[in-house]
Amino acid sequence: MRRFNPQWYNEFGTWLEYSESKDAVFCLHCYLFNCDHGDVRGGHDSFVSEGFSNWKEKGRLLKHVGKVGSIHNLCFSAAKDLMNQNQHIDIVMSNISNKAKQDYRIRLNGSIRCIRYLIRQGLAFQGHDETDASMNQGNFVELVKFLCESNEEINNVSLNNAPENLKMIAPSIQKDITHAAASLVTRAIISDIGNNFFSILVDEARDISIKEQMAIVLRYVNCNDDIIERFLGLVHVSDTTASSLKESIELIFAKNGLSLTKIRGQGYDGASNMSGQFSVLKSLILDENKSAYYVHCFAHQLQLALVACAKKVYALTDFFNFIPLVCNAVGASCKRADILREK
Repeated sequence: MRRFNPQWYNEFGTWLEYSESKDAVFCLHCYLFNCDHGDVRGGHDSFVSEGFSNWKEKGRLLKHVGKVGSIHNLCFSAAKDLMNQNQHIDIVMSNISNKAKQDYRIRLNGSIRCIRYLIRQGLAFQGHDETDASMNQGNFVELVKFLCESNEEINNVSLNNAPENLKMIAPSIQKDITHAAASLVTRAIISDIGNNFFSILVDEARDISIKEQMAIVLRYVNCNDDIIERFLGLVHVSDTTASSLKESIELIFAKNGLSLTKIRGQGYDGASNMSGQFSVLKSLILDENKSAYYVHCFAHQLQLALVACAKKVYALTDFFNFIPLVCNAVGASCKRADILREK
């Protein structure tokens, strides 16, 4: 097409205006209420000053409209308010503010619902490619899309219908909401313990990023006389000496309003820095609280007993020695694995 198509009036509504003298189209709303926003995306300037006449590029008309919060939509809102002479400016601004708050709350609740689901299921949030062109933008973004498809109220204010800086899907937003959820859960655990006594279960291990992490679990009896075990937190410890571990425990206790004087039991494995005889974690805590009795981890006790028995029974020793060899031989070949399944 090499000239203006009058059918575009029906397609693009009241904002499109055609100038016969310039043989170009303009945006009425942007022409009347244009402010210098320093943004020329979508050919904004051409629709205000010079006029748009590239008739082959019809898609530029849609690009000019843009998303929520674009210059065109701001000018459109200003024109709409001008036509409604009965509204006082204070009322208009108040209504806009209240509507924005309501939309923000709906959008935030949608993100929180998705994050709660992913946390409960232990699923990863982010994807390898979260660009608009990606076929899979990660669990969180895809779950938000699914929620929008099934909930019209959330769909009206989320993703493409939300302002660019308030979509509530950025990784930093995901982390903030996750930290807030963790804080609420920890607060509920501390409230359930109340002023009662409890025991601590502590273990340390190296994670995939080669950092030493110490996990702390609280064991207590609730108001219904049920024995409860709850994870309190994970602490990175650069130094695994007993004094450093005790200091880390004291820090997480102080953060959550707990005291070492309320401890009535300690449970660790057989590591020398945890449960040895002198200058170890159990001794340092016992120095401050004589009632914090130490109990060697039952699972570790069982493991030690089984290892001792296996060393005395040669048939068991041979069994455990051959198991890795068989697994490696079968696992390295699909044909061998099929033969083993058939037999």
